[in-house]
Amino acid sequence: MKQHLQAVVAAAAIFVSAYLFFVFLVFARCRRMRNRGSGESASFDPKLRISMDELRNATDNFHPLRIIGNGGFGLVYKGCLANGLAVAIKKLEPDAFEGFREFRADMETLGQLHHPNIVKILGYCMSNSDRVLVYEFIERGSLDQWLHDTTSLSENGNVSWLNHPVERSPLSWDTRMKIIKGVASGLAFMHGLPTPIIHRGIKASDVLLDTDFEAHIADFGLARKIRASQSHVSTQPAGAMGYMPPEYKDGYRRVTAKADVYSFGVLMFEIATGRSPSLPVVDRGEEFGLTAWARNMVGENRQMEMVDPAVSRDGLVGARVKEYLDIACMCTCVRAKDRPGMSRVLGLLKSPFG
Repeated sequence: MKQHLQAVVAAAAIFVSAYLFFVFLVFARCRRMRNRGSGESASFDPKLRISMDELRNATDNFHPLRIIGNGGFGLVYKGCLANGLAVAIKKLEPDAFEGFREFRADMETLGQLHHPNIVKILGYCMSNSDRVLVYEFIERGSLDQWLHDTTSLSENGNVSWLNHPVERSPLSWDTRMKIIKGVASGLAFMHGLPTPIIHRGIKASDVLLDTDFEAHIADFGLARKIRASQSHVSTQPAGAMGYMPPEYKDGYRRVTAKADVYSFGVLMFEIATGRSPSLPVVDRGEEFGLTAWARNMVGENRQMEMVDPAVSRDGLVGARVKEYLDIACMCTCVRAKDRPGMSRVLGLLKSPFG
C-alpha cells in the first residue's frame, strides 16, 4: 500500500512538473508574440534610425516643458535626436487607433506622402501601449497661433508659458494668400491620389508655418483613405466645431472629399477675417456663426468690411478680396454636390492671385 501511494505521488509530481513546464512555454511564447506586436520602430527616412529610448531622451521623458502643441489624439513635444535633428514628437492617446495593424497600415500610407505642403512623418515607435509619431519640426508653429494668439508666442513657436514671449507682427494679406494656396495645394494632392486621403479635420491649428510662411498640413489623426468609387462611413463626428459641414450636423457620417472642401472654405473665411469659427460673430445686434455671417456679408457686398482690421489696407485690392471671398462661398455651399473639388479651388486661387 505504501509503495502504491509513493507511485501515485511520483506520478502526480511528474504530471505537475510537466504541466508547469508546458505553461511556462506557452507564457514565454505569448510574451514573445506580444513583444513583437507591441514593440516596433520604423523610419521612413533611410538616413534616420529612431527608437523609443531615443525619443524619451529627446523629450526629457516627455516632460511638460517640452510640449509645443495639443494635436488631435495626443500631445506634441519638441525634441532633438542624437544626430542633432530637431523633430516634433507626438505621443498618441491609448485609444487613438483601434489596434496595432490599423496603426501600422495608416502610418505606412501617410509616411509615403511627399508634398511640399504636407508635414513629413519621419517615423513611428511603439512600446506596449505607447505609440509615438515623429514629424519634421516646422519652425513658426501653427496658423491658429498667428491668427489668434500673436502676443503670447515664444521665440521657438511655443505657447507663452514656455518662457520668452515675443510679439509677432500680423500676417499681411499677401502672406495669407500664400498660406491658403499652400493648404489648397496639399489638399488637392491628397484628394488626387489613386486612393484619396480625406483629412476630415482641416483647421487653422492643423496648418504649420515654416520660416518662409509656407503652409504645411499636419495632424492626420482623423485622416482616412477612401476608394475612388466609395466613401468611408464613420459613426463618429469628424472635424472641429465651426468647421464641420452641414451634412455632419444632420447626422450624415459618410466621409467625402467635399467635406474637406467645406472645412477649407471656413478656413478661408478665418484667414481673411481673423475671426475664429468657434466663436459667434455679433453683427447689428444678432449673433451668427462665422460662415453664416461671412456669406451674408458677401451677399450684401460688404467684403472689405470683413477683412481682418490687423491687415494693412495699403495696396489691398478690393476686386481681389471679393474674388477670394467668392471662392470661399463656393466651398461652403450647403449642398455638398455644389462645392467644387480641391483641384478646381486651387486653380481658382492661382488665377486671380498667381
